[in-house]
Amino acid sequence: MERLARRLLLLLFPGVLLAGGPEGASPAHGGGATRGGHAMKLSIRSPAFAHNASIPPRYTCDGEDVSPPLAWSGAGSEARSLVLIVDDPDAPDPAAPTTTWVHWVLYNLPPQSDGLPEAVTEGELPPGTLQGVNDWGRSGYGGPCPPVGRHRYFFKLYSLDTVLPDLGRPTKARLLEAMEGHVLDHAELVGTYQRQR
Repeated sequence: MERLARRLLLLLFPGVLLAGGPEGASPAHGGGATRGGHAMKLSIRSPAFAHNASIPPRYTCDGEDVSPPLAWSGAGSEARSLVLIVDDPDAPDPAAPTTTWVHWVLYNLPPQSDGLPEAVTEGELPPGTLQGVNDWGRSGYGGPCPPVGRHRYFFKLYSLDTVLPDLGRPTKARLLEAMEGHVLDHAELVGTYQRQR
């Protein structure tokens, strides 16, 4: 499954040397992709934590386990929808990771949207937004809950040149397949978390 996801990402972003995540995530905050010769400047951030900084416990299983506030910009006039995927490539142990754990899957976010509020519920998502399933087998946000060590959590935002069909409740892998050939740009925000025991 992970090999398929990696292969799909390489297809989506040919020629990009992946820095940061094992799935080849691009450098934080901007994919730097181009379309029609124009540089794209998609960016994502959170007022709750800085890039590569620790995620506050409120947004984890040690706290209220609610989604953090997110803000983004730079989708561009060609974008028809946005996708947000949150995952942890360090599961279960950053010293010997064996899988990427998916925490949140959203697609068909309207390109004119500029973020999500803290603790967003399904009813508060922007109109037209659809949800996939995380690796707990449910839709919605599931916060960091690493069993051991400090893990990295990648908040990946993609702008697409299309609105995707209703895929039901797709997994990350299924969503990546549907996105193939439609990605205009992408950006990342990375937070870290280690449980205090």
